[in-house]
Amino acid sequence: MKFTKMQGIGNDYLYFNCFEEPVADPAALSIRLSDRHFGVGSDGIILIGPSDKADCTMDIYNADGSRAMMCGNGIRCVGKYVYEKGLVKKKTLTVDTQSGIKTLFLTVDEKDIVTSVTVNMGKPELSAKLIPTLFESAQVIDVPVIIAEKEYRVTCVSMGNPHCVVFVEDVDALPLESIGPFFEFHHMFPQRVNTEFVQMIEDNEVKMRVWERGSGETWACGTGACAVAVACALNGKTGREVLVHLKGGDLKIRWNQETDEVFMQGPAEFVFEGQIG
Repeated sequence: MKFTKMQGIGNDYLYFNCFEEPVADPAALSIRLSDRHFGVGSDGIILIGPSDKADCTMDIYNADGSRAMMCGNGIRCVGKYVYEKGLVKKKTLTVDTQSGIKTLFLTVDEKDIVTSVTVNMGKPELSAKLIPTLFESAQVIDVPVIIAEKEYRVTCVSMGNPHCVVFVEDVDALPLESIGPFFEFHHMFPQRVNTEFVQMIEDNEVKMRVWERGSGETWACGTGACAVAVACALNGKTGREVLVHLKGGDLKIRWNQETDEVFMQGPAEFVFEGQIG
């Protein structure tokens, strides 16, 4: 079985071409291959296949075998993959995901190489119940919550998957391995949650670290960066265009005021090709 390892600013997945070859038991496969000591090493696997509603499908499994609804960095890699491998030779294409159909806009150079991908990530969901959370307020914007015996003020957003955004003074000093699981499995988040810890840098520039449900700390999270941009605007910390610095690189996020849609721009890169028995 052939695979391709790709990364979007350090958020790395193993991609399988299910146009040609189906994958049996992808949850178990993701657990086995994602292990960075005994497997290939990744944040999970992504299956790319045919769709009767879009140009292709994207199906994501986290490193722990759980199924993910959406991955912003992963979907940019899908765009580069299908274009450069000739599966979908379009500069504007659609991808069917567990959180709906997303539209991708590819920037292609004179050598027909995809250098950047902009994704219409859709409208943010701010309803507390639909994110979902168990907070009593209609929306969760700068709401206090006790986690691991400490009070945090959180803003919650869904970008097809649930996010909890926390503003901090020094993001690098956080013991993320210790506090991340307390957020992920907190009872206020019935489907678990991705948590972004954010430090303000400039007027429209932030630095973030992310603890992803099912994967732990990752180098980047595209949906998380989108949630951060929305949370920044909701809390009056930035405008609607934000440059987000992550461990693996930068993403440009724009929250369109007229359409309410969030657009994410960033790179996608091939790492290597491989084959497993």
